[in-house]
Amino acid sequence: MKTSRRTFIKSGAAALAAATILPQSVFAAKKRKGIIGVQLYSVRDEMTKDPLGSLTQVAKMGYEYVEHANYVNRKFYGYSPAEFKKVLDGLGLKMISGHTVMGRQHWDETKKDFSDSWKYTIEDAAILQQKYVVSPSMDNSMRKTYDDFKHYMDIFNKCGELCKKQGMKFGYHNHDFEFSEKLNNEKLFDIMMKSMDPDLVVVQLDMGNLYNGGAIALDVVKQYPGRFENVHAKDEIPATGGSEKYESTIIGKGIVNAREVLELARKIGGTEVYIIEQESYQGKTPMACIEEDLKVMKSWGF
Repeated sequence: MKTSRRTFIKSGAAALAAATILPQSVFAAKKRKGIIGVQLYSVRDEMTKDPLGSLTQVAKMGYEYVEHANYVNRKFYGYSPAEFKKVLDGLGLKMISGHTVMGRQHWDETKKDFSDSWKYTIEDAAILQQKYVVSPSMDNSMRKTYDDFKHYMDIFNKCGELCKKQGMKFGYHNHDFEFSEKLNNEKLFDIMMKSMDPDLVVVQLDMGNLYNGGAIALDVVKQYPGRFENVHAKDEIPATGGSEKYESTIIGKGIVNAREVLELARKIGGTEVYIIEQESYQGKTPMACIEEDLKVMKSWGF
């Protein structure tokens, strides 16, 4: 069908006018509240047995971003960095973040420099175009004394400088001991928040883990506004076994008040990245759980 230029312009103007009077909610509904990813530790057994098949399932669920939990001998789940990047690209996935523990062995006190192995960690993360290099825990030997602990916070800042050179940020992911253990009568978490440069080190707040340390996620977000650009979206219920009081569950089904925490983190916490993690499954398969978690997050507008 032929359309005259005048008719085209008139119809285009009418469409534009109609768009201007549509409720903003029509457009807002399409705008997400941040980046959603999944921590692949959630499906650790599946990733060990069949990384490619597991990532294929994750992509089909609708995930676009993932966070790794397996970097050994310069390989991600058995793939070289370049190979793994190719796998991810082929599935339409992006590795926004990754977990690799930075320990005492990664800092040479004599040379006052990082070990080659840790420098490789940063280099390989850059090949995957990660935005964050996150240490997911801390060895007990690094937190024996106040001075020793403060020393490692200085090294965290130095690692932030190292990552910055590659266009990334260094991060630390909490468990529970940061809230239950004290040095000089001060919680480890509070010492960390005072000692780490927020321009260099991101605190990846795991809003579930902290419950086993006696903390409450809402209180922590309120205490440190603007400090949590990357969070682990997680919910908790009383544990059905094991040594911990709580275990993770489907987001929105537990005691964390997950939606309220995530909304507050978005509004005052500076949160931009939401990494779903679930480590316990209450009889469901891990894959089914992370698929349900994603649906919940999307239903909340994330």
